Amino acid sequence: MNLYIQRSYKKAQEIDGDFFNEYAAKNDNASDFAPTDKFLGKYLSNKKINIFFALLIFGFLLLSLRVIQLQIVKGDYYRQLAEINRTREKILPANRGLIFDNKNQPLVKNLPIFDALILPKDLSLNETKRNEQINLIAQAINQSADIINESLKKYPKNFKYQVAVKENLDYEEAILLKIKAKEFTGLYIELHDQRQYLEPYSFTHLLGYIGKISEKELAEKQKENYYLNDYIGKTGLELYYEPVLRGKFGTETIEVDATGQEKNVISQDSPVNGKNLILTIDKEVQKKAREILQQNLAKFNKKKGSLVMLNPQTGEVLALVSLPDYDDNLFAQGISPDDYKKLAENSDNPLFDRAVKGEYPSGSAIKPVIAAGALQENIITDKTTVNSTGGLLLYDRWFFPDWAKGGHGLTNVYKAIAWSVNTFFYTIGGGYNDFKGLGIEGLDKYMKLFGLGVRTNIDLPGEATGLVPDPDWKLKVKKEDWYIGDTYHLAIGQGDLLVTPVQVANYTSVFANGGKLLKPHLVKEIYSDQENREEIKSQILRENFIDPKNLEIVKKAMRQTVTIGSAQLLNNLTVAVSGKTGTAQWSSDKLPQAWFTGFAPYDNPEVVITVLIEEGGEGSQVCVPAAYDMLNWYFNDYL
Repeated sequence: MNLYIQRSYKKAQEIDGDFFNEYAAKNDNASDFAPTDKFLGKYLSNKKINIFFALLIFGFLLLSLRVIQLQIVKGDYYRQLAEINRTREKILPANRGLIFDNKNQPLVKNLPIFDALILPKDLSLNETKRNEQINLIAQAINQSADIINESLKKYPKNFKYQVAVKENLDYEEAILLKIKAKEFTGLYIELHDQRQYLEPYSFTHLLGYIGKISEKELAEKQKENYYLNDYIGKTGLELYYEPVLRGKFGTETIEVDATGQEKNVISQDSPVNGKNLILTIDKEVQKKAREILQQNLAKFNKKKGSLVMLNPQTGEVLALVSLPDYDDNLFAQGISPDDYKKLAENSDNPLFDRAVKGEYPSGSAIKPVIAAGALQENIITDKTTVNSTGGLLLYDRWFFPDWAKGGHGLTNVYKAIAWSVNTFFYTIGGGYNDFKGLGIEGLDKYMKLFGLGVRTNIDLPGEATGLVPDPDWKLKVKKEDWYIGDTYHLAIGQGDLLVTPVQVANYTSVFANGGKLLKPHLVKEIYSDQENREEIKSQILRENFIDPKNLEIVKKAMRQTVTIGSAQLLNNLTVAVSGKTGTAQWSSDKLPQAWFTGFAPYDNPEVVITVLIEEGGEGSQVCVPAAYDMLNWYFNDYL
């Protein structure tokens, strides 16, 4: 036996001597091979071999199931994921439509500006690497990494859309960053339009402004294809005509390499630019109206007011001014917190559009409406008289005064409107002794027929409805019953009645145009090119609700307001004017709201003008001069 076999023999005996000796006794040549055979059998028994193959088959099955899951069950998902990593979807903004005055003079411009953006899915999921990427971007754009992180944290679930991390870059900075952006992934420099308002202040409340879309707006507008870094109309015409001005954004699918750099354009859906607006307003008229109102406010040491001018034949707005106002470019360029705080905390509230949102008691400016209702219901004729002795005493208990001590004597409808005689309107509104007035039902009916208590539907957002109070309203809101005194107060435009300047101008148009309540509008035409133009036509809301003869009576009475009554300053104009003043009590310790509303020329009215001065006192003293200045300029210098 050679040395190797001897050693194996010896080793086998050491491992299992008894088993080997038994085997050797039965086999003469066991000493030649048995020890080695015995050694191998010990480590690869049938049981172990079976287990090994079972494990092998089980692993193969697991592998097969995983392959099925990846390629069949979730195949579409992973193919989509791979496609997303290979492509980028780029938003192609549409050019926002422009706004022009009625002489095609531009009121806005679109200025190209650049933003620096980050695409979250380009950033590593590894926190350390992600921070390194953000720090590199922060250094490149000279921005704090903390500010970038805060911007990204606002949208934790966003991976698809870019997040703006620095806005309003100038051209040189944008070009340099565009070059730097190729050195690392995640940073993009994109171009978009910034709105510039060419007539700041004059058109502030009318045009409004656009601004960055808020999270709430984005949630509401995502189905309309608005995006994370989008801009949207916030107030004024910019908001009201947002769908028209915005246009339709396009998209571009781009193939990128492993570093995120663009390689090829795979597909493109081109944007459709927004449509343009042509207004009913001449910017020179609007600017002059603002200037005149501002001068007259300053003359009486007042700050808050509104001036509205309409074409009574068409409902076209000729001027719409609310003071105080502000520079709308502050918002378009991204207003600073300090500037916004100054505006928001200003006690004069320059952000508030008084012309369409301000609600005030009308005072005597409502009296033409009351007179028209009483004439229409045959409660009075132009010959009916009421004796004004200084007021009405009711049940020997409540006294409702006239503004003139001692009264105005015998008063018909002409004198009542010309001199704003309260006693006449108490009587025809609420009745007195045997005289039956309109009552609350009649007052409610005619105020609403003339468009009060509802929106005029002028094409501006946020228009107020005003309020025509009635017994049901008072019981519900004030938990009080309605009394005859409430009817008397309503008949002279006091109490809980609330109107807006636009509503007053609109019902004044009914007397000027012969009986049509029109929808006032600011936009004359919408167009995208010469071939596609849409003219906005006049819309009649209501007509023939007052007989022409009754309208003519009120119209003559309003003329006497100027010739012999409370607005005689206007009789010095080169055109004949009809109108009505108003002084509306609303506070025990503040001056009344002051009104004037009227139209000119008398025979063929071209304009309606309504002036409100908050806490102005007597309308005849503070509003009539503003109306005089505006009508004088309009008919003598403008036309």
